[in-house]
Amino acid sequence: MEQENLTTTVTDFVLLGLTQSPELQRFLFIIFSIVYLTTWLGNFTIIITVITDRQLHTPMYFLLANLAFIDISDSTVSVPKMLLGLLSQRKTISFNECILQMFFFHFIAGAMVFLLAVMAADRYVAIHKPLQYLTVMNWGVCMGLVTGTWLGGLAHSAIQIGMVLQLPFCGPNILDNYYCDVPQVVKLACTDTRLFELLMVSHNGVIVIIIFILLLISYTIILVKIRTHLTEGKRKALSTCGTQIMVVCLIFVPCIFIYARPFRKLPVDKVVSVLYTIIPPMLNPMIYTLRNAEMKKAIRRLMRKCVWSLLYWNM
Repeated sequence: MEQENLTTTVTDFVLLGLTQSPELQRFLFIIFSIVYLTTWLGNFTIIITVITDRQLHTPMYFLLANLAFIDISDSTVSVPKMLLGLLSQRKTISFNECILQMFFFHFIAGAMVFLLAVMAADRYVAIHKPLQYLTVMNWGVCMGLVTGTWLGGLAHSAIQIGMVLQLPFCGPNILDNYYCDVPQVVKLACTDTRLFELLMVSHNGVIVIIIFILLLISYTIILVKIRTHLTEGKRKALSTCGTQIMVVCLIFVPCIFIYARPFRKLPVDKVVSVLYTIIPPMLNPMIYTLRNAEMKKAIRRLMRKCVWSLLYWNM
């Protein structure tokens, strides 16, 4: 009974946010509002373009549209709460809301990690077996792989949150961050968390490092194949792989820094958190659309259709 009472003592957490300066808070609110709107606009444009343009109904663009959906979901988990916190004096989040935020954050982030691995496999098949590509990466396989990424993210998140809920929280309740995450929340538990931290580092850090290394190896093999064997479409293939490597590094390097070490607070943690929670969802559509000729042409076709539709309805 005593343990049960301890676990229900803390009813909310106080988020210190990115800064305590009112002037800087207003400036950051404007900056991150623009970032969030850009994230939505860019990724939503990719999703609509892939859905409406039949020329983009291929496995690569199907996976790209799923990445865009994950980017929108990922930023929505943490950014709106952060923006509200930048406008309010007291930044609080209820215990249940904090748990839900952690659950969806790791659910979506886990799905993104597995989807990036699937995208690397897709490029590997496209380059090494171009004649069998559409046979190997048929729609049934694509749907199965995407479903697997979401189930993998669900399992990853459920394991972590299930472990967090076993911890007692009786105070303090101050989180030095702008969103709830496992490393910060665990340090507030009213018990020795060293074994728990070891398990979490093993679950998060080791998995992220292994997948990151495997992705780098796979992309290295792909790039070697492109340089030594392919003659037609070499520039396009190099550009596609190059953009995916940029995305992979931008996401995985900060994640490794946060989750593959003991849960100790460092001064740069907030900056690193911004680098992998807010920036990649905005940059992904820019990287893919600005460096992909087919996607740019498809967006132009979509814009022309929209303009003609507006003109038609206004006549």
